[in-house]
Amino acid sequence: MMQDGDRYARMPYRRTGRSGLMLPAVSLGLWQNFGGDRPIETQRAIIRRAFDLGITHFDLANNYGPPYGSAEENFGRILRADLAGRRDQLVISSKAGYDMWPGPYGIWGSRKYLLASLDQSLQRMGLDYVDIFYSHRFDPETPLEETMGALDTAVRQGKALYVAISSYSANRTKEAITILRKLGTPLLIHQPSYSMLNRWIEADLLDVVGKEGVGCITFSPLAQGLLTDRYLNGIPAGSRASQAGSFSRDLLTDQTLSKVRALNQIAQRRGQTLAQMALAWTLRDPRVTSTLVGASSVVQLEQNVGALDKSEFSTDELREIDRYATDSGIDLWAASSRE
Repeated sequence: MMQDGDRYARMPYRRTGRSGLMLPAVSLGLWQNFGGDRPIETQRAIIRRAFDLGITHFDLANNYGPPYGSAEENFGRILRADLAGRRDQLVISSKAGYDMWPGPYGIWGSRKYLLASLDQSLQRMGLDYVDIFYSHRFDPETPLEETMGALDTAVRQGKALYVAISSYSANRTKEAITILRKLGTPLLIHQPSYSMLNRWIEADLLDVVGKEGVGCITFSPLAQGLLTDRYLNGIPAGSRASQAGSFSRDLLTDQTLSKVRALNQIAQRRGQTLAQMALAWTLRDPRVTSTLVGASSVVQLEQNVGALDKSEFSTDELREIDRYATDSGIDLWAASSRE
């Protein structure tokens, strides 16, 4: 593992809204590839390399796996074995909101569920606290005061340093900000899905977070692999679209693939891969604090972080990208952010 001076020299860190917290421009998300179905040695190598590249922020949720909880368990093991004594150099986040355990108290946004889930997450990771705890989605059946009140309680109990929300609409975000401000625990950051093919946050959410001094960290910036060179010539065996799960081959329409091919040509002219251009593009707006990447190998992680080597865009490039970077019906989280 490299010296700390080298680690922090190359990675840009960006302020999270008007808070005191800086996040790396690229953060590592453990949604895929860190469950019980993947070799722990590969996971260790990716996390160690991420830290060496200056990625200090590791983003989890209660049900990341499979099976549920296994990503947090594996991350806890790696933390103890490989990053012992480094806790204060790391930002670790977790979330609750989606299905976690059977019955009415293992899903959505009740105080009962959120606080129980946080306790379980801390136990799995072997931590006293997380740096950021998220309400993973808006719950239309639970008063927002209850959900935000649970986040406030987590901070007051010393189990989270900051609180956050994910996939909330601009209006619900405003409401959450107001409630939390009154409670004395300001909203740190919003985590929306955002990519060249899913630009919903540009309509009003970015204005809200910018005005209110809240950070923004984008997830699925590669549209679950669609904005890579993987699907330029159809669906390869073993890819996410070839398997059952969160990515459906129905998203790979001819119209969408023609956009992806055109964007790929722009990336080639810029001297970077489509994935690298897509990641850099999500960071072009100063209101975006960080973008979350996944990785199934060290090489893939290094390529993704390489996006930061060419992160500037000319006006002409952005104009040309806009011709092809249009909504493509791939936002799997739209229902939550419409509420």
